[in-house]
Amino acid sequence: MLGWALVFAVLAIVAGFLGFFSLAGLAATIAKVLFVVFLVLLVVNFIVRAVRGQSVV
Repeated sequence: MLGWALVFAVLAIVAGFLGFFSLAGLAATIAKVLFVVFLVLLVVNFIVRAVRGQSVV
């Protein structure tokens, strides 16, 4: 699951780069959505690892 979170993070960075430099107006919105998805996956990953007793760091 952490691998997917990293993929979404990279996609959010690329979409943000495109959107914030006016290359694609929709890309900024996509970047915001992907960023939120990345944060949710990160929090879920921390919670799952904490419940299993693994290190969250």
